[in-house]
Amino acid sequence: MSIAELQVYSVEEADVTGGVCVVRCIGGVARAGQVYAVGESRMGLRHIERYGRPVGSFGAGHTAKVHFSGAMVALLSRGQVLTSVPPDGHSLEDLEAWLATDPPLGDEPHPRTLRVLAGVRMRDDRLPDGIRLRWGRVALAATHRCAAAEGTPDLVGAPELACVRGYLIQQFGPDRGGDPVALCRDLLALIDLTPDQAAAQCRVWRDLPHHRIRHLRRIKNLIAWLTAVRPHLPDDAPVATSVDAWTQVRALLP
Repeated sequence: MSIAELQVYSVEEADVTGGVCVVRCIGGVARAGQVYAVGESRMGLRHIERYGRPVGSFGAGHTAKVHFSGAMVALLSRGQVLTSVPPDGHSLEDLEAWLATDPPLGDEPHPRTLRVLAGVRMRDDRLPDGIRLRWGRVALAATHRCAAAEGTPDLVGAPELACVRGYLIQQFGPDRGGDPVALCRDLLALIDLTPDQAAAQCRVWRDLPHHRIRHLRRIKNLIAWLTAVRPHLPDDAPVATSVDAWTQVRALLP
């Protein structure tokens, strides 16, 4: 990840949650979602405006009005240089301690950046299982924060959450990775059709409106994780019959 540097021109407004600054990029590319170091403190770059319009990034030699999270904004001074900090700079212990405070949405580290980082570490089989499980819990927390920060509807955001929960169960089993019955129960609760109703729609899916086709595809994504954790369900689990019924329907879905 390239390192960006911003030089402060002025602090337009600030309070304990963050503030707005006019800055000039003097190196690299500044992007929304980056984290900037101010001594030992950190600020999250939440939003960028240029010429009155929101933009995702701006490069060296250009100025912009930026919205930072973090109380340190009020202490910035003209000419001060801020340096972006790669996500890798955050230790697992720091992230766990930060999440334990239930920080406001949008605070540093950016939830989607954190979700990607934690997901990569969770899948790194060079790490001890205990560390991977801890990264998995961070990934779960970050995924929940992404959905809340972005206002994602349950069915839209569910596949990302199911991916993390299902992966942990597959890799580490029900004892350490999570409860497969709870995962299946949660996913089934999001599906607003019966298997028979879904099968009927599948027979004419090409004639359905686009939003209904997308809906069926989201259901298909959920079924993939129902099927993946099916071997971990107890034989007498009430949800097993429903999971088996949906598994048979999945091949018919668009």
